[in-house]
Amino acid sequence: MELSKRLNWIIEKLDNAKVIMDVGTDHGYIPIYLVRNGIAEKVIASDINKDPLKKAQINAALDGVSDKIDLRLGGGLAPLKNREAEAVIIAGMGGNLIRDILEADFNKVKNLKYLILQPAQNPEVLREYLYSSDYEILDEDLCLDEGKYYELFKVRHKSGDYIKLESIFYEISPTMLSKKVPLLKSYIESKIDKNKKVINFIVDDTDHAKERKNELKKKNERLESLLKSVRW
Repeated sequence: MELSKRLNWIIEKLDNAKVIMDVGTDHGYIPIYLVRNGIAEKVIASDINKDPLKKAQINAALDGVSDKIDLRLGGGLAPLKNREAEAVIIAGMGGNLIRDILEADFNKVKNLKYLILQPAQNPEVLREYLYSSDYEILDEDLCLDEGKYYELFKVRHKSGDYIKLESIFYEISPTMLSKKVPLLKSYIESKIDKNKKVINFIVDDTDHAKERKNELKKKNERLESLLKSVRW
């Protein structure tokens, strides 16, 4: 079974555990890898749709690990009992949805050793939530797979006081900046280029259009200052 660069990257962030839950498991590739390689004794693989679970069931059977993968139908953390798993993976969903999943079952979340969260879109929404709520950031990282950047958060519940950050730091991770993650430089540059394209695309002369262009120009100035602030 050949895993994508992104899935391998997610797996690298996992610590060994007795039970891990994979939310939105799709074809069950991660659960199969985890039990076959001894990273988890058991994996709870859930999905909100029946078809992906059927595919995961077939794949688990073909790999001879059906007895170690518990397939469950349901959304978010609803199929999980409290304290049933040590860790949870939520990958491939939007940052807004991941935030809502955590909020909906926070009593379960706070009893986990850690969570691996890998949003497919809107990572800044998830980062703002995590940074301003009861979470300790264990790690953040970037991956470039088939021309697309992905962000990852490894977190756990921890009560504490949190400082409201400048908005740019929800878009660009201060954790990754301090670590000087090599890929972050090209990631920031890609954001600057994208903003420039949007600015050039705005041809209207309305107040709203002018405001939007000005907003993007100011954001690019801030992004460029972040690039200069780090010795890559």
